[in-house]
Amino acid sequence: MEERHAHWEKVYQTKSPDAVSWFQEHASRSLEIIRSVGETSDAQIIDVGSGASTLLDDLLTDGFKHVSALDLSASALEVARRRLGPLNQNVTWITGDIRAVDLPEQAYDIWHDRAVFHFLTDPADRIAYVRQVVKSVKHGGHVIVATFAPDGPEHCSGLPVVRYDPNQLHNEFGPEFELLEHASEEHKTPWGSVQHFVYCHFRVPY
Repeated sequence: MEERHAHWEKVYQTKSPDAVSWFQEHASRSLEIIRSVGETSDAQIIDVGSGASTLLDDLLTDGFKHVSALDLSASALEVARRRLGPLNQNVTWITGDIRAVDLPEQAYDIWHDRAVFHFLTDPADRIAYVRQVVKSVKHGGHVIVATFAPDGPEHCSGLPVVRYDPNQLHNEFGPEFELLEHASEEHKTPWGSVQHFVYCHFRVPY
């Protein structure tokens, strides 16, 4: 755990936010799915592996009042905090490892994760992740997870990943999770290469 923490701290301490492969000026596909859920501005949303993502900015601009950002790297969250300026007071900042961090029970209406789950190469870590979802997302709540697709990269930021199609990703969460929709994305990195992602939108069991 310490080794991975050190890895991500180094990434965000040595690279600008727009110089990493996963950078998006706007997280358009994520926003599209979150908006389609139809939750009110009072919805509780957590962005897992938030890093320095601009998703927070756009959620706040959309009027969502209760946004949480979780990341293993305090340096990553500090980048986002500085960028938001006074608006950062509207975000709950959580530094921790998603496998072990103490999240509140039945707290979130929407759980969003773009590019954390595919780093969990140990099955035990994936089980721990799903347990966190079951614990902290409200019954009937929404879970949006994006990973590399089967034809996506085998490594990211020097680390191995697991690639998924929608059925494989659904199987990791289990049949009690309802797969409401899935979508693909051709993500263009800052240096022009294309990475294929798959997005799955689940409903947590009641």
